[in-house]
Amino acid sequence: MTGLALDGIDVDAHSPETLAVFWAALLDREAAPGTGLLPPDRDGLRLRFVPTRVPKASQNRIHLDLTTASAPEMEATIARVLRAGGRRADIGQGSEDPHEVLADPEGNEMCIIEPGNGFLRGTGVIGAVNCDGTHALGEFWSAALEWPLVWDEGEETAIQSPRGGAKITWSGTPLMPRHGKDRIRLALRVGNAAELSTACARLERLGARIASGDDPLLPGATSTAMTDPDGNEFTVRIALPR
Repeated sequence: MTGLALDGIDVDAHSPETLAVFWAALLDREAAPGTGLLPPDRDGLRLRFVPTRVPKASQNRIHLDLTTASAPEMEATIARVLRAGGRRADIGQGSEDPHEVLADPEGNEMCIIEPGNGFLRGTGVIGAVNCDGTHALGEFWSAALEWPLVWDEGEETAIQSPRGGAKITWSGTPLMPRHGKDRIRLALRVGNAAELSTACARLERLGARIASGDDPLLPGATSTAMTDPDGNEFTVRIALPR
């Protein structure tokens, strides 16, 4: 084991407080120190909302899939999103699709998954972190996190922690166009500064790149911005308090 773990999701926000309140109500979670949401357990996903003034320009390349256990629960979840300031979203889904596409108050897309979905059975409320990416990217993240591939069909891949929980999925080519900085990014954690340097070096060997000016060897460095082999941004940081 490398000491590297998935910490959660970083979300750029014009109003981090507004999004924290919205997602806390939707996921029934407690607020973390700063502007974020604590996971229900150590292996769960932390959501962290990062201030930005940059407007959302296009569909996000990452979104969350939220599970439901029954038709009434699905309808109740949709109603809760809409009451809390969310809205319905059109990303090209068809009328025959069994899931519903919604967005939070700042337009970040999410899918409310229909009950009985076998692929996300047993994953928890956050069933999947749904990502745009190539088949090779699924293999990269499987190696980086040391999580097995639990789906590998054609261009599509998915990984999941051996302990269970949310899956991370990649839809394969063609890839979505990129418009500026990714608003939603994966975040990894390590235990200390020495592990930060070691983890970044290992990720580079796997095909990632360190962002310009974010050397993990600099004195006092607590995080490093990187890009994966598809060019998606992510962060490696020393563990935040939980």
